Amino acid sequence: MNKTELITAVSEKAEISKKDAEKAIKAFVDVVSDELVKGEKVQVVGFGTFEVTERKAREGRNLQTGEPMTIAASKAPKFRPGKALKDMVNA
Repeated sequence: MNKTELITAVSEKAEISKKDAEKAIKAFVDVVSDELVKGEKVQVVGFGTFEVTERKAREGRNLQTGEPMTIAASKAPKFRPGKALKDMVNA
């Protein structure tokens, strides 16, 4: 499902216009993104948690030359599904 299909599905499920569904989805993505940039986590009960994880610097290898190289520390967004979502998927 791509973004356009998601907007259509939300508009049908919530019985709102596609324009309003698009605004709602954009607002959700913007709020979650802003909170993750601040280092906060967003928990939607029954769905899951969006958070930022820290990755330490580590040694890796250049696959073309085989030479060792250092991979810099970084932050990465992460989603952990909630129990209700896991149960629905596994049912």
